[in-house]
Amino acid sequence: MTLHKINKKIVSYKVLTKENLEAAAQAEAEVAKPSLEEMHENLARPEMLLGSTYKIKTPQSEHALYITINDIILNEGTVHQERRPYEIFINSKNMEHFQWVLALTRLISAVFRKGGDATFLVEEMKAVFDPQGGYFKKGGVFMPSLVAEIGHAIESHMKHIGMIKPEKLSDHHQQLLDEKRREFEAQHGASEGQAFPEKAVLCNKCSTKAMVLMDGCMTCLNCGESKCG
Repeated sequence: MTLHKINKKIVSYKVLTKENLEAAAQAEAEVAKPSLEEMHENLARPEMLLGSTYKIKTPQSEHALYITINDIILNEGTVHQERRPYEIFINSKNMEHFQWVLALTRLISAVFRKGGDATFLVEEMKAVFDPQGGYFKKGGVFMPSLVAEIGHAIESHMKHIGMIKPEKLSDHHQQLLDEKRREFEAQHGASEGQAFPEKAVLCNKCSTKAMVLMDGCMTCLNCGESKCG
C-alpha cells in the first residue's frame, strides 16, 4: 500500500470503483499515445523528398512534358507510415503553355499540402476537354486534352504510392474477355502490333479503343464495360 501525505484542505472526494479506474487508465493511455503526423499546409518541408518523373509526349507539340511529383513520408518508421504527394513540377522546352502550366503546378501543390483526400483532382482534370480536339495515345487511349493527360499522370503516381487502389478485373471476368478477343480476331483478323483489335471502337468508360461487338453486345476488352450489363 502506498501512503500519500495530504498538505491541502480536502474540498471534495470520490470513491473509486472498478469502472472509474478503467476509465482513468484509458484516459491516461490516450494522453500517452503519440499523435499521428498528418498532411497539412503548415507541415515543414523536409530537406529531401522522394520524387518520380513522368514523360508526356503528345502529337500537339514536338517537345515532351516532364511531370515530377515529390512525396513526403509521414510517420516514418512506424506501422502508420504513408507516402503522400507534396509538390509537383512540370517542365518542357515548349514555352507556349508556360503561363497556365506554372499556375496549374502551384495550385495542385497547394492542394497536396492542404491535406485531406486529394484524389478528387484526378477525375476533375481527366474531365477537361480541348475545344480544338483531343488525341489518341499509343495503345488506343483517347486524351481529351493535355490537362487530362496530366491528370492521368497524377493518377498513375497515386496508384504507385497506394493513394488510389487500381480496379482489377476478376480472373473469371478477364478470362471471358480473353475468349471474346480470340473469337473477334478469328473473325476479323489478328491485331498485329496493337494493344486491341483494329476494328475496336472507343469505350466511353475508360476512353480506350477496345470496344468490340460480340454476340450482339458491345463489350470493352480493356475495362470490361458491357452494353448488355
